[in-house]
Amino acid sequence: MSTQTSELLAAAAPRTVDVVRGISDDQLDLPTPCQDYLVRDLLNHLFQVVVNFQDLAEKRQVEWAEKPDHLGDGWRDRFEAETGRLVAAWSDPSTLEGVSPGMGMPQPVIGGMALLDLTVHGWDLAVATGQPYHPAPEAVAELHGLVEQLGPTARKMGVFADPLPTPTPDLAPDLAHLLTQTGRTPTWPQTP
Repeated sequence: MSTQTSELLAAAAPRTVDVVRGISDDQLDLPTPCQDYLVRDLLNHLFQVVVNFQDLAEKRQVEWAEKPDHLGDGWRDRFEAETGRLVAAWSDPSTLEGVSPGMGMPQPVIGGMALLDLTVHGWDLAVATGQPYHPAPEAVAELHGLVEQLGPTARKMGVFADPLPTPTPDLAPDLAHLLTQTGRTPTWPQTP
């Protein structure tokens, strides 16, 4: 990544935090663009990403198998606090050195994965709950190369769906292209 990971995370985080704060309790069972994920499931996944990638910044092992429920009292405030910790965790330039012992990939890629989840899942949650979403343009620009790099493996693992043609929706073209490369339909939900 040509821009410091923490700067990109700092630009992206408030936008996703705003979306999370805008989710009402009665929206937790709505579907999302992530197949088989309701809003509550995606929130719990994003919480786990934000927490685990703090440890990954420090090159510590993380546990992905556990699926804790993060949506107890004060979950919106906790999400904002944990997201702030994520940005801080990646602010030391040494976090970008070497290879992640738990993930087996270069640390800059790991930081980019945190940015990708924060940005794309911010969009997922926004469209699922009828909120506007304007991702950080500098984050979206940086993520194109990462998605191209990770795409083949991510598709084999079922993390990304097959890429789709990029339509010309009422979205910024860079965001629409990023979404289609992860297998998302920028015009979600589709009307029959």
